[in-house]
Amino acid sequence: MYKVFSGANNSSNEGICLPQNEVSQISSKNYTNILKTVHENIDSYVGKKISFTGYVYRVLDLQDNQFVLARDMIINSNSQTVVVGFLCEYDNAKDFENDTWVQISGEILKGDYHGDMPIIKITEMNVVNKPSSEEYVYPPDDSYIPTTGIL
Repeated sequence: MYKVFSGANNSSNEGICLPQNEVSQISSKNYTNILKTVHENIDSYVGKKISFTGYVYRVLDLQDNQFVLARDMIINSNSQTVVVGFLCEYDNAKDFENDTWVQISGEILKGDYHGDMPIIKITEMNVVNKPSSEEYVYPPDDSYIPTTGIL
């Protein structure tokens, strides 16, 4: 979880963008690659729209309208996991209990949580069933290189 909240390190991948009106659907297969890329290149993704599924996860120092839309990332062959995810803001966030699985759509903003942090400003949020398959995500693929125009 520390990696998620440690902010961006502003590494290279400049110029990566999506047309402003398109919504990128994040799947369990590309989840951590996109999470890593957005955290490392916040400025390139501000204003981009995304949609994905995860569960509501809160830590003590979040505001009432904030939560992490989380997934469990398997980190070793013993199936140990860590929580990873995007910090989200939603006016009605307190209406959703921890561990509730939801599908969200929103826009990436640059915010601050212990440093620069991408924050998803949610425009739509709906309760969904916990996935029966693809519940877990895996560490980012080191060979992953985002293609210009595609998240």
